[in-house]
Amino acid sequence: MAKTDAFDSDPTAIAKAKELKREMKKLLMNMEEEDGLSVQTIDHLQEALSAFKQATMRKMARSSSLEMLETVSCPEEFRCPLSKELMRDPVVLASGQTYDKLFIQKWLSSGNRTCPKTQQVLPHTALTPNLLIRDMISKWCKTVGLETTTYQSSLVDEEKAVTRSDREIFNSLLCKLSSSNLQDQKSAAKELRRLTKKGTEFRALFGESSDNITRLVNPLLLHGSTLNQDEQLQEDVITTLLNVSIHDDSNKKLVCENANVIPLLIDALRRGTVATRSNAAATVFTFSALDSNKALIGKSGILKPLIDLLEEGNPSAIKDAAAAIFTLCIAHENRSRAVKDGAIKVLGKKISDGLYVDELLAILAMLVTHWKAVEELGELGGVTWLLRITRESECKRNKENAIVILHTICFSDRTKWKEIKEEESSHGTITKLAREGTSRAQRKANGILDRLRKAMNLTHTA
Repeated sequence: MAKTDAFDSDPTAIAKAKELKREMKKLLMNMEEEDGLSVQTIDHLQEALSAFKQATMRKMARSSSLEMLETVSCPEEFRCPLSKELMRDPVVLASGQTYDKLFIQKWLSSGNRTCPKTQQVLPHTALTPNLLIRDMISKWCKTVGLETTTYQSSLVDEEKAVTRSDREIFNSLLCKLSSSNLQDQKSAAKELRRLTKKGTEFRALFGESSDNITRLVNPLLLHGSTLNQDEQLQEDVITTLLNVSIHDDSNKKLVCENANVIPLLIDALRRGTVATRSNAAATVFTFSALDSNKALIGKSGILKPLIDLLEEGNPSAIKDAAAAIFTLCIAHENRSRAVKDGAIKVLGKKISDGLYVDELLAILAMLVTHWKAVEELGELGGVTWLLRITRESECKRNKENAIVILHTICFSDRTKWKEIKEEESSHGTITKLAREGTSRAQRKANGILDRLRKAMNLTHTA
């Protein structure tokens, strides 16, 4: 039985309800503060109460109609063969079969060029309104006392195309995840992974409530961080989190802010299979697209396992780990955390070996603003391989990032001037970049050249 509480599931209605409640609260506070109420304040309060009442009544009407539809047997010819629901906008396909427009459009936009029911190859994809069936459905609705517009808004979301059938499957799978039977948990997690990869409907359903996320990760919470935790179950749950989070910004925020998720991602990064660790890193990368998530994730201690994953250098995981670290370090407070967790040594070793230079040099260019990063680079002989990249790389972006790092080193550590001067004397590397590099690279190269000239002038003067 569907809930009948006003605004219990429609996100737009929920937002409107909150807005109305805030408005009424503000007006009531004004009433307490003012000795006498103005006519304008009373009018505003009446308007807010009236709007809230109308919204509540609309919700109650929708719930009532949905309950009625659940108890009334709908003629089979009025149901869409795809959604199995009463059609709201019946259209005829080239095969002569009638479908609900929203669902057949979704079928066609997925690249299908056959009739779902007959499997006939379609000569064209034009859709013709079935006015006869629409009129019959309208008359049937009136006969059973069901308002057409009400049942339509209750059964399906225009953009997400979530049917009652989808919701029933979703709830059934979440219940299986809560089972004490490991095989039930595994089969449910595998299916949810498949469904959330396949389309947007199930991603949208997860985004309706943080409780849905908790139920998804519950099997991993029950098994804990034990060594005998089922690897495939962990991989399927973590990958489902990734699928859900890519849906939209609202899902990114909802999933990331669930108190169970980040600790489970940290555990997956440390203990999971290569695929699980890679997908956990990709999930962190997806979360960190939101600025509010960057700070939350950075505080969790997740940078250390990401850096460890980077150090291990598994080809299928290193790019996901690098992308996550880079995006997190856009937030300045996370840069010091990354340096503290050993990022400079790992990045320096990989870059000096010529591995994943594009991705890792971009991270290093951000982290070098931290004083300790400059110190560690000096100890690692960073100037030598940075000059080599500046001189030999064919990638303008790599040259730019290398000279950005060298610029910071040049202005922070005078002991490195000699090596930079020798490079310039032998190859003219900095001068060449000042002429031919990107605009940012030119600025940094000219800055280094000015610094070296001033140093030489000071030496001659002395």
